Amino acid sequence: MVKKYVLVSGGVISGIGKGIIASSTGLLLKTMGLKVTSIKIDPYLNIDAGTLSPLDHGEVFVLNDGGEVDLDLGNYERYLDVTLTRSNNITTGKIYRDVIERERKGDYLGKTVQVVPHITDAIQDWVERVATIPVDDSGEEPDVCIIELGGTVGDIESAPFVEAMRQFQFRVGHENFALIHVSLVPTIGSVGEQKTKPTQASIRDLRGLGLSPDLIACRCEKTGLDDGIQAKISMFCHVQPNQVLAVRDCSSVYHVPELLKDQGLIDFLWKRLNIEKTIRITEPLRIKGADMWIKWNQLTAAQERLHDTVTIVLVGKYTNLQDSYASVVKALEHASLNCRKKLIMKWVEASDLEPETRTVSPVKYHEAWHDLCSAQGILVPGGFGNRGVEGKIAAAKWAREQKIPYLGICLGLQIAVIEFARNICGMPDANSIELDENTSTPVVVYMPEISKTHLGGTMRLGARPTEFQPGTENSAIRKLYGGGLTVLERHRHRYEINPELIEKFEAEGLKFVGKDETGQRMEIVELADHPYFLGVQYHPEYLTRPLKPSAPFMGLILAAAGDLQSHLAAL
Repeated sequence: MVKKYVLVSGGVISGIGKGIIASSTGLLLKTMGLKVTSIKIDPYLNIDAGTLSPLDHGEVFVLNDGGEVDLDLGNYERYLDVTLTRSNNITTGKIYRDVIERERKGDYLGKTVQVVPHITDAIQDWVERVATIPVDDSGEEPDVCIIELGGTVGDIESAPFVEAMRQFQFRVGHENFALIHVSLVPTIGSVGEQKTKPTQASIRDLRGLGLSPDLIACRCEKTGLDDGIQAKISMFCHVQPNQVLAVRDCSSVYHVPELLKDQGLIDFLWKRLNIEKTIRITEPLRIKGADMWIKWNQLTAAQERLHDTVTIVLVGKYTNLQDSYASVVKALEHASLNCRKKLIMKWVEASDLEPETRTVSPVKYHEAWHDLCSAQGILVPGGFGNRGVEGKIAAAKWAREQKIPYLGICLGLQIAVIEFARNICGMPDANSIELDENTSTPVVVYMPEISKTHLGGTMRLGARPTEFQPGTENSAIRKLYGGGLTVLERHRHRYEINPELIEKFEAEGLKFVGKDETGQRMEIVELADHPYFLGVQYHPEYLTRPLKPSAPFMGLILAAAGDLQSHLAAL
């Protein structure tokens, strides 16, 4: 079967938007009836993203198979509505590990193992293998593989991948390989003149490495490209004017696919890759793709017409880099869009809620508490370590006492239970083993099967079932999930609620409505006599989709807007 590959590279600066453009390109091709998969190449030496700090590299995204990967794979899954595997994220560490293991086994016996050809061959083999893995409910091989090359062209660490892609274009053939290069056209000075030199230099570097772009996606400010800029880039970068796309700043990233389509991206790739003559598109897939595009446009159009607002405060420890909570933000956006509400997010650094901040920085302290007290809903996401924990506990206490809708995810569930134990169950020293190894009242304990010496890839990871317990038919979260017996959600944690204390908590009104298949591990907790007080041990944000929002987030938005009970009654 003929496979088409679209490589997306970036120049000038990192974080330029390659992931959104790669996802948007895949979405547009899928709306034409094609089956699409995606690969993200990260040039760092880590085996995976699991041990990276969110402040250093953004959110760690978790897949069904337990792979801890770059946040861009979250974008791919959300835009394309596919289920990817850990193999869809290539890192330098993975490639070198595989090549060295093969060398030790003797696969290269008698040869000098080198970057070229052994590393570059391994990269190409990996791409071709992963491109055949089915990622949707059809169970069929994808037609198109979108490959995003992380980093910036010219980086030392990405050189082997650039060389591998140079060779790859000849391995698969000219009509099966297209390259989109994302560059920056900055606006300089008080007169607001757009400059093309950074893009010219970036394309020159790319061509010097043996790759010539088929499309140049120029990131620019809200006005788009000025008159003459498109022609200038065309002339100096060896492409036709229609191959220069203006990707301006949009009010929402969900408008980017429409922006690219209006500039002829689909038509160009259709001809460039000779899709009409080489790929057979079935009528059901064509109809499904067209329906997907209609719904996407309806969603983006509705977003522009929203007036009723809902204010959610996120209390976290990585708020200085909002990409640390990328999937949480997307889940809130998807839920608010489907509830026809305009989302207003406020970010509160958890440590700013703590008494010490009142002394050190009273302004920060009072601003943080003002934002928390004015919130319609409070969300405490996952995290690791001691910093900010007491601030999160204070936020959970405020939500419980003032009956403000609350959603705690992973650590957020554990925080809610610790707060409840301290203030309702008469356990003033209640704490987590993670936060205080010597606590006299361990409410949260280490899971016995988890390694205490190796941190990479050793957590409880991936999609696992949660079973609703008998007598929970009236549970709000169970109704939001559709009333079934089981839900499948993705996990990433080392610690769990101490099962020996469950009876005490439930006697005081904290109900563990969902448990794992053994009945020993707590997964979902609800508080009785509260508009919406929910904690989940898993990460529901990993499975949210623009057209299929996550149930716990839907509940938070509905409760914050005062619509939860009417929604549940309608169900």
